[in-house]
Amino acid sequence: MNHPRQDSTDPTSQPRPSWAVAGAATLAHGPTVPGGPSAPRPTPPRLAWGKHQGRLQAVSVWTERVPGRGEDAEPFVAHHWASGQGLLAVFDGSGGAGASPAWQSPDGTSRTSAWVGARTARLATECWLHDVTKDRQDVEPRSLHAYLKYFLDKAPQRHSKIGGTMRRQLPTTLAGVHYQIAVGDEEIELRPLWAGDSRAYALLPESGLHVLTRDHTRESDALELLRSDPPMTNLVCADRDFDIDTHHLILRLPCVLVAATDGFFGYVHTPADFEHLLLRTLQQAGGAAEWAHLLRREVEAFTADDASLALLPLGYPDFDVLRSRFEPRLRKLSDQQSRGRPSALSATPDPAADPHETAARIKAWQDQSWQAYRHDYESYLPPAPEELV
Repeated sequence: MNHPRQDSTDPTSQPRPSWAVAGAATLAHGPTVPGGPSAPRPTPPRLAWGKHQGRLQAVSVWTERVPGRGEDAEPFVAHHWASGQGLLAVFDGSGGAGASPAWQSPDGTSRTSAWVGARTARLATECWLHDVTKDRQDVEPRSLHAYLKYFLDKAPQRHSKIGGTMRRQLPTTLAGVHYQIAVGDEEIELRPLWAGDSRAYALLPESGLHVLTRDHTRESDALELLRSDPPMTNLVCADRDFDIDTHHLILRLPCVLVAATDGFFGYVHTPADFEHLLLRTLQQAGGAAEWAHLLRREVEAFTADDASLALLPLGYPDFDVLRSRFEPRLRKLSDQQSRGRPSALSATPDPAADPHETAARIKAWQDQSWQAYRHDYESYLPPAPEELV
């Protein structure tokens, strides 16, 4: 549900806890409905959360496409003040591979294998991060893998007699970024961690949105992935081997880190449209909480899937500075993406227009847009496995 403007609280007047966490604890159910056998179900919970604390401004968005049937877990955002490190991550339960029932809640609601898998992976990731920061461990994918495997093995499962290469037990994507702020706050060390087709990004005021993860699909071109829906070649699950992929990079501060499921970036017209959505709502917002609300409202208007997003600006002294730093980038991107954009994408379609001609015009513009945008977007894209051989 919509939360009050939590970002209006003055962080300097409150003691800092060792952990600052956003996620499930911020969820609350929607308005209740008078009881009775035929009464409609209460509005399902939504998440639109934003908070400004020190030089951190956290935003989380989570929404279900079908009320009560969503399989994304709530986004995870946590920062450990003592060590200057943290993590943001999202988890998209794979409904196709994990559609079978796995658990029934006390009120009788049946939950799918995908629903359980996403939430189990979230819990495992939170516990992993807690132990990494407590013991000052190295951030290694094999360590996260061990936590995921342990928790998934303990989670409720129902083994179906229906087999197949596509079916999985507790299947979910995972995409996140572990970060470590260097001494002096001038640089940030990043370790993207992922399995599946959810994504992590860095958003920079000079060059825009940069993808930090490579989808685990046979197709890796971001525009082609918008036009098709290839199966995943790797995802977190309880009954098959899986990998947690990673790479390492260092960026200068300030920057914005983003993790999102495909409900946010998979239903736009071009990869650039996702960045435009982030920056346009940023310019319209008066604070982190309002930015979250605007993002939720926008994504619910166009997506055909559950959608979740975690977003963390780092190093900006306040929201006004963050907004002003990205204003020139939005102007540049808007100008670039408006050139030749077919009117059919932004106006009511002309019923007299030839649909084949319209589709060809849209495809040509998408190709043009992608070629202008691709270089910067892919500048931190990890190499494909075959490129490492």
